[in-house]
Amino acid sequence: MKRQCYALDLKNDPALIAEYEHWHKAENGWPEIRKSILDAGVLDMQIYRTGNRLFMIMETTDDFRSEDKAALDAANPTVQEWEKLMWKFQQPLPWAGGDEKWVSMSRIFQL
Repeated sequence: MKRQCYALDLKNDPALIAEYEHWHKAENGWPEIRKSILDAGVLDMQIYRTGNRLFMIMETTDDFRSEDKAALDAANPTVQEWEKLMWKFQQPLPWAGGDEKWVSMSRIFQL
C-alpha cells in the first residue's frame, strides 16, 4: 500500500466553501465518483480543510499510478462532469503547473 498526499485551494468565499463541503458529505457524493476512485486502486481517501486550503491523503494499491487514474478520469463523462462542478469552488495553487489541480506533496519529515 502507498500513501500519497495532495494540496489544492478553494476560492476564498465562505458560501462556496460551504457548498464544496456539502458535495463532499457522504449523502451528497455521487456514487459513480466513489466507484471511479475505488476502481482506480484508491483504497482510502480523506480530505481535510483549513481556511481555503485542502489536503488530501490517499492510500492506494502498490501498483497505483496517478497517470493511469488521470486517463480513466478523462475517459469517464461522469467524472468530467464532477470535475467541472468542482472547478466552480477550486483554484490552483500558485505553483501548480498548467491545468494541474491537486498538487502532489513531498514528505519532508517522518517520526
